[in-house]
Amino acid sequence: QYIYRKYQRERAGMTATVITYRPRSAVRDVGKALGISADTIDALAKTVDRHAVDEDSTRAMLTERCREVGLQPESLLGQRLLGLVPQLLGFPRHLSQHTGGMVITNDVLCEVVPIENASMSDRTVVQWDKDDLDALGILKVDCLALGMLTAIHKAFDLLEQHNGKSLTLQNVPAEDPQVYDMICRADTIGVFQIESRAQMSMLPRLKPRTFYDLVIEVAIVRPGPIQGGMVHPYLQRRANQEKGEEKEKWNYPSKEIEDVLQRTLGVPIFQEQAMALAVVAAGFTPGEADQLRRAMGAWRRTGDMEQFRTKLVDGMREKGLPEGFAERVYKQICGFGEYGFPESHAASFARLAYISAWLKYYYPDVFCVSLMNSQPMGFYAPAQLLRDAQEHGVTVLPCDINHSAWDHTLASVPGEKSRAIRLGFRVVLSCSQPHATLIEETRKAGRFQSFSNFADRTKFPQAVLRRLANAGVFGSLGLDRREALWQAISYDGQALPLFDHLTEMDKAPPNLPALSRVEQVFADYATMTLSLQGHPLEFWRDYLETVNVKPAIELQDMENAVPISVAGIVLSYQRPGTASGVTFMTLEDETASANLVVFPEVWARFRRTALKAPLLIARGKLQRANEVIHVVVERLESIPNSIKPKTRRREFH
Repeated sequence: QYIYRKYQRERAGMTATVITYRPRSAVRDVGKALGISADTIDALAKTVDRHAVDEDSTRAMLTERCREVGLQPESLLGQRLLGLVPQLLGFPRHLSQHTGGMVITNDVLCEVVPIENASMSDRTVVQWDKDDLDALGILKVDCLALGMLTAIHKAFDLLEQHNGKSLTLQNVPAEDPQVYDMICRADTIGVFQIESRAQMSMLPRLKPRTFYDLVIEVAIVRPGPIQGGMVHPYLQRRANQEKGEEKEKWNYPSKEIEDVLQRTLGVPIFQEQAMALAVVAAGFTPGEADQLRRAMGAWRRTGDMEQFRTKLVDGMREKGLPEGFAERVYKQICGFGEYGFPESHAASFARLAYISAWLKYYYPDVFCVSLMNSQPMGFYAPAQLLRDAQEHGVTVLPCDINHSAWDHTLASVPGEKSRAIRLGFRVVLSCSQPHATLIEETRKAGRFQSFSNFADRTKFPQAVLRRLANAGVFGSLGLDRREALWQAISYDGQALPLFDHLTEMDKAPPNLPALSRVEQVFADYATMTLSLQGHPLEFWRDYLETVNVKPAIELQDMENAVPISVAGIVLSYQRPGTASGVTFMTLEDETASANLVVFPEVWARFRRTALKAPLLIARGKLQRANEVIHVVVERLESIPNSIKPKTRRREFH
């Protein structure tokens, strides 16, 4: 809207993007067209893999999934489904908006490109996607947002409010060795860019000690450097450098190439280096290097890089460079087509990574509150952010009608120096912001004294009262969930003459049995996807000990390659395009998290268990490399008779 206000809708429009069919959307649309029942289509679509490889593998995968949901692939209906779904993959499905892509013109927009009104008000959409615009030489500007900027802004506001400390992006103390110590330990849950599984595995190996190390850390864990085979050579050379090896031993083919690559130990990590290599090593003109940059961005889609292969290799050969070096450079440059970073981009991200790490180290309470008030963002759900904050000494107080706002807040705790986090109503799944605002406004006249006092003053309908009672937010009134729900069910809000003769004893609630601890924990997960009372897995610990399942915290003290079994809630599944079909999972128990590596053949055998089990047991072998610990999975099992807690999991991103 800022862009529209500044340049007017007559001269600014959002770029479109063409959404194409993937397996799930193809299954849903083909199934609907074939008249398959809605429940069968839904069950089938939820079981198919998200990303297509090719038609044959999709057809084989779909055949197996059809049998799982009771749809016979040999039937006429099944054959039609198996024939049509693979054909649709990659075919345009609909036109959508490109997130953040804007076209701004000097002349009237509609005289340059076809436009239409978006479904949302006050938005104009250009009907072409970014590739069409690029082919015609029309400038597109990406106006992208970062949730971490919002979180940092909120953290600075909280620090000024509670600590009287005025911070900006410019005056956060730089190069703090204690912050880098924390980063090297991979204690980076919630930290911008370096909180993912891959980044946390890289941190103890790369050991960033300066800002430029952080710039490289941000850039190197990307598909481009990984596909180009740059990661291991860089780590090896960095390890050799720490041992005192001279740079001449890295065998730079020429002084010009050394000037380009010396700051990254002879390994091209940034896009600018790939372009500079083409100029100094292969004789490209600056214009040709810019064409190469464009091809790097389009290589994955069209194979445009191939047209530069001959010129790159021949140019390096003419300069007397070894054939192997030329092929290696070409492969590395091709890797940037799989998403590599410009150095300036990596530096700006590294700055935010450092600032968020600094906040986490010195003000874990402020950092956690700011992250949770900026959701959805980042890699971790509120349950994991809160748990990490508690492990760093932060007290967390429950959501309550007499103390909580919509946002999470900081509260003073008697006898403690640091402030506690008071959960806000935003964590309650059934509570809307208008309801929370009304509670805050009503409370200004005085705290709520009883359930009926709360209900009378807020005038909430019974359905809202029941949802709040289920969430357990009446603790300051001495009411647990069951007692509050009983009063919510019986509350009418009107004085009925029929019951005027009842005494107070007649109106008193029955003596309800108290909720057990396991009931409280699972009720918390059902209403908030987290609990301050405990962790669901601890109630199965006695059973897990009988089947030789260890707490995740014990992995830190075990030797490499020993057989190990762990269990927990599934926090995330990941299958990066650079991982050759390997699935990475994270399990959480009551002690810590465990990172799993599941190879394709194991995933194929236990896929249904992995996706459907409420609580999962993983059996395999421990893999330890320096401080990085994984479990290489050989078998996945479901914990018998376990209840599925409601959680927020990150799936295949």
